[in-house]
Amino acid sequence: MSETTSGFAHFLAQTDAVGLAVFAALVVMSLISWYVIAWSLWRNLAIRKRGRDFLVEFRQVRLLADAERLRMRMGMSTPWVRLLGDALRARESLLKKRDTHFGEAAQDDFLNAALAHSVARETRVQENGMTALASIASTAPFVGLFGTVWGIFHALQNIAVTAQASLDKVAGPVGEALIMTACGLFVAIPALLAYNAFARLNRHLSGELERFAHTVSGLLLLGVAPIGGALGESPVLELPAAPMRPEWAKV
Repeated sequence: MSETTSGFAHFLAQTDAVGLAVFAALVVMSLISWYVIAWSLWRNLAIRKRGRDFLVEFRQVRLLADAERLRMRMGMSTPWVRLLGDALRARESLLKKRDTHFGEAAQDDFLNAALAHSVARETRVQENGMTALASIASTAPFVGLFGTVWGIFHALQNIAVTAQASLDKVAGPVGEALIMTACGLFVAIPALLAYNAFARLNRHLSGELERFAHTVSGLLLLGVAPIGGALGESPVLELPAAPMRPEWAKV
């Protein structure tokens, strides 16, 4: 078989509507995959940069008023700012209930539950697009395999109709049909690698948010000033000489 009658272009030219639909599906899956990869990479880089800027300033916070001003100045641009905002709103809710009997344990549980909810919400936000990557990585090889099986089926049908079973008449069409399997792997492998990489980044970010939540909890409940807290660092807490609960918590 000559080069002009074999290869990818020849396969697409001689395949039927089902084969073209399979190839189109793989193209769409590839475009979605690379879009999610590019968007997730940009989002993670932006979050890291803004997070570092916020945490550098948060290291200087010693009073609740400073934390409130920092949150208002930073807006809601990072998960850390949104978590701090949720904690401050929970504190305001407790202040509005000063006339209601709340024990110290109940106040602690209320604030910790608000922080845990905020961490869980930010974790879900970071997982946007991960389902698409996982689905593409797991299904693209099978879509490509289906295209290969369909191509081999048509190749064997043509051989049966023409009654030509020579090696060149069999190997050429079957080899061309395997292109679809290669296309499926070409789509699936980047999606799988990206899914694993972003899943690791998300786990790392979730751990950082949980550590930051403990820092904020100490600031609100114990009057403890955070020291450190740079991105990727475990926060260190400086205990005052006589730890006291803040006035707003004494209900």
